[in-house]
Amino acid sequence: MGELPGQAAGRLIDTHAHQPTAEFLVDAGGEMMADAADKFGTDLETWDYEEMYDEYRNAGVGHAVLLGWDAETNTGNPPVPNDYVAEIRDEYPDFFVGFGSVDPHKDDCVREAIRCVEDLNLSGFKFQQIAQGFDPSDPEHRHLWNTIEDLDVPVVFHGGNSTLGACSAGGRGLKVKYGNPMLIDDVAAEHPGMDILIAHPAFPWEKEQLAICQQKGNVYMDLSGWLPEYIDDQVLQYAGTVLRDKVMFGTDYPMIRPDDWLDSFAEHTNYDEDTQRKLLFENAESFLEL
Repeated sequence: MGELPGQAAGRLIDTHAHQPTAEFLVDAGGEMMADAADKFGTDLETWDYEEMYDEYRNAGVGHAVLLGWDAETNTGNPPVPNDYVAEIRDEYPDFFVGFGSVDPHKDDCVREAIRCVEDLNLSGFKFQQIAQGFDPSDPEHRHLWNTIEDLDVPVVFHGGNSTLGACSAGGRGLKVKYGNPMLIDDVAAEHPGMDILIAHPAFPWEKEQLAICQQKGNVYMDLSGWLPEYIDDQVLQYAGTVLRDKVMFGTDYPMIRPDDWLDSFAEHTNYDEDTQRKLLFENAESFLEL
């Protein structure tokens, strides 16, 4: 299989990566992560960042967005601390782009958001509404969104269902409704100065997400969490046409490895070279200001 545009030069950008270590997979993930692993027949193995870095470089990926995680109030599990994300970013400053996470239920969430940007120099924020158990359109979170908009950094929201808690009784109490991208549309409309990246193709709300990305100039999406061979045909069609400037490559590492995603992309899509460049790195370069 031939190389993809930008792959030989190591220019590809993964917009959605988690820690392959116990901090995320075991501590923050807890039983709900074990449920997901059992559902898909995988083991919760861990490895270090040097192995992660080498794996990405060998795949032709030059940057990966490393995401923080704080769903402590809703799950009872400890967060992946923002200081930890910043420390790993600093160990690989030419590779990782660090995104913080704040628990919107915590009294200090606004103060922590400011600290993430002004003290830790993190580049944006990640929210997983199902794990965190919140509706981003609820007016009680407006102060947080105002603050992040003033900080002038982008936000990643989760889109669609989640495999966390899969097949457990009551899904560990996690509520899928918070993954509906229509809840993000309100935030995008009320905060036009905040760039929003919706992670994943948003199953089973693919059409809603495509509509939001097409209508809101400040909303983008990535293709993480799914191998391209399993992504809805309409999503792939839009990614190559009307949304070709707004869709980005992402894996959801370590759940999906970069080589596996890129091999599936090469085999199961038929985009021209210009579109491939946009999806694999040019759109992310613009969104992340790299």
